[in-house]
Amino acid sequence: MYGRVKKCPEQIAADQQFFAYCEKTFKSRQEAAAAFASRGWDHFYANELDVSMKRFNQAWMLDSTNTQVYWGFGNILGKQRHFAASRSFLRLAIRLNPTNAKVLNDASNSYINHFLATKNFAALDTSVLYLKQAIKLNPKQARPYADLTAAYYFYSQPDSARKYLAIADKLDPAAVDKQVRKKLKNAK
Repeated sequence: MYGRVKKCPEQIAADQQFFAYCEKTFKSRQEAAAAFASRGWDHFYANELDVSMKRFNQAWMLDSTNTQVYWGFGNILGKQRHFAASRSFLRLAIRLNPTNAKVLNDASNSYINHFLATKNFAALDTSVLYLKQAIKLNPKQARPYADLTAAYYFYSQPDSARKYLAIADKLDPAAVDKQVRKKLKNAK
């Protein structure tokens, strides 16, 4: 999407060279997009956000319906603390693939971050909604339970938080943030 700015002739020529390379290297644009999205994730996890964004942009040029693209954009923007833009892209990824529990969990994190910055409980409500959807899709994943533990702590509902803490601990004791665990231990 490249910041949604109009491209100059040199950029358009570079795009044409890129498309020609992809046509020679991959069987289809969708296959090429998947490969560039995969590279985007590699750079994301290496904390090379500029290169990651470039790879997701290349994947978007090849296949604008690829869920990984919008998920990647959302996570990069979230890491950069651009939470409104992050949420927008993650909602798009969910619309394209509503059955991906990991996307739902990442979207919930963006809403939790918005809540932490603004104390807007509507954002926390949306986060909980996404977490519960993620759990329905993948009840064996610890991270949504861990995040629900934090969410219910923020709601000042320690009994509900402890319920999700117990489930998270059964799946992965390291999943719950140590500070949330400590605060919950001291909560009445």
